[in-house]
Amino acid sequence: MKLVIAIIKPFKLDEVREALTEIGVAGMTVTEVKGFGRQKGQTEIYRGAEYSTNMVPKIKIEVVCGSDLAGKVVEAIQASANTGAIGDGKIFVLDVGQAVRIRTGETDETAL
Repeated sequence: MKLVIAIIKPFKLDEVREALTEIGVAGMTVTEVKGFGRQKGQTEIYRGAEYSTNMVPKIKIEVVCGSDLAGKVVEAIQASANTGAIGDGKIFVLDVGQAVRIRTGETDETAL
């Protein structure tokens, strides 16, 4: 099993969700986060005053899937979240040791 974590631009969430649903992803966790990378924040104008923010709002998506589906998940996220501009985000893939469905006690891929 794999844990795929993607940090994307907020307005791309619906496109990414639709792409993941099309390839058979049954569920995901979505969190609003803030951070920065090479972008180093951004300059915004609020009530006529210009100010610099050092944290950029992003969306974090977490998907646990079978190892055989992980490649398709990464491809779907990359294709649907891509704008070609700086700050499109990152995708990380980690190994998952165990999963347990609390209600039934099912384990590993049957728990997904």
